[in-house]
Amino acid sequence: MFRLTPVVRNLILINVVVFLFQNIMPGVAQWLSLFNINTPYFRPYQLFTYMFCHGGFFHIFFNMLMLSFFGPILEDFWGQKRFIMFYTIAGIGAGIFNILMDLFFQIGSFSVMLGASGAVYAVLTAFGILFPNMRLGLFLLPITFKAKYMVMVLGSLAIINGFRGSPGDSTAHLAHLGGIVVAIIFLQFWRERGHY
Repeated sequence: MFRLTPVVRNLILINVVVFLFQNIMPGVAQWLSLFNINTPYFRPYQLFTYMFCHGGFFHIFFNMLMLSFFGPILEDFWGQKRFIMFYTIAGIGAGIFNILMDLFFQIGSFSVMLGASGAVYAVLTAFGILFPNMRLGLFLLPITFKAKYMVMVLGSLAIINGFRGSPGDSTAHLAHLGGIVVAIIFLQFWRERGHY
């Protein structure tokens, strides 16, 4: 049965409120989004605030949909404090990962970045690693697959799209990859300390 846990519900609420403010006051997105570190508009706080802004209805809709499906299971498994710590650090880490790839390897370049996708990819990755054999279904299709395959497919797409890039593609694929990388590091760190 579909059920929102407290942290996931609050994250969705914050994202929706910020999205509404973005549409009422367009300057909000410019203040909260993550600007490239090489521009005069970059501010360190943007590494946190960018993950609450979105570029359009479908951007926020699919991010919040995925969060609402997989987030509650992780929140129940870890508890509220650990889940919000994971989500927040993963979102910040995804932004830092994209910045570092741009700075040192000149890939994943961006002028401005926004969205919860990096943190959501981390949630999906953690879910697939912790519950690898749980079967998932596709919308309205009689097809199921194991969660670990979801992680493999999403990771492969993030790598391919991130390193290939394409003209006119404004999606921060390397932030998606960053969320995956941060999730793997986080889970390994917790595993070594016996936290799950």
